[in-house]
Amino acid sequence: MTYYSPQLIQTMRDALDAVMTKVPMKHATPGLKAHLAEVILQAAAQGLTSHDALVAAASDQILTIISMLS
Repeated sequence: MTYYSPQLIQTMRDALDAVMTKVPMKHATPGLKAHLAEVILQAAAQGLTSHDALVAAASDQILTIISMLS
């Protein structure tokens, strides 16, 4: 099991909140948020730990996830 420090968990939460502001309102569903959170977790597991890197990783997947859920 991967361990994340409380500071990194807060950074991931902040990154998710930031990414959700980029999602068109009609697509901002709990399901999309869960998928973006998973992307952020995977990015952190690969060593991306800065807010900007996590936001970029998730932002790159917004359209893919929207099309997958549509």
